[in-house]
Amino acid sequence: MTIHSEHPFADPEDERDPARRLRGRVGGTVALLTSGPADDRAGLTASSLMVGHGDPAHVLALVDPDSDLAAVLARSGRGVVQLLSWEHRDLADAFAGVAPAPGGVFRLGAWEQTPWGPLLEGVSAWGGFALESTREVGWSLLVDGELDEIHLGEPGEPLLHRRGRYVRPAGAS
Repeated sequence: MTIHSEHPFADPEDERDPARRLRGRVGGTVALLTSGPADDRAGLTASSLMVGHGDPAHVLALVDPDSDLAAVLARSGRGVVQLLSWEHRDLADAFAGVAPAPGGVFRLGAWEQTPWGPLLEGVSAWGGFALESTREVGWSLLVDGELDEIHLGEPGEPLLHRRGRYVRPAGAS
């Protein structure tokens, strides 16, 4: 086995999409978006996400328009946004489709079914939202959800994503 410092299948740096490179440098806490009832649920890892303060507050996320999540969100009209911690990095990869998930991604953790969709037990922060609108933006689908409920627990060590990799916060061991 060879260990690479760079992704072995990545395009050479001078051929990489500049907008994607800019997005990768923004970085942020990795979130997991989930939707649907127990018999028709889907989820997708997202790092292109923001929360708009207001009354009501909104969550805005960019997702793959061809993803199962986009289809289930359209059918259910509701979803859960949950912030992941460092301990969830393998689960995040599985929901992103870059790591195996024998038996399916929802077998990788303990889940509680909420009125908005599946919630990963033990996350430090999450919100349930009603789908307000979607529209295509570039190659992504912009999901605008009105936050109905927000839960904030003790913050753990967030799972951060920067330049295509998970990183620990500065100062963390």
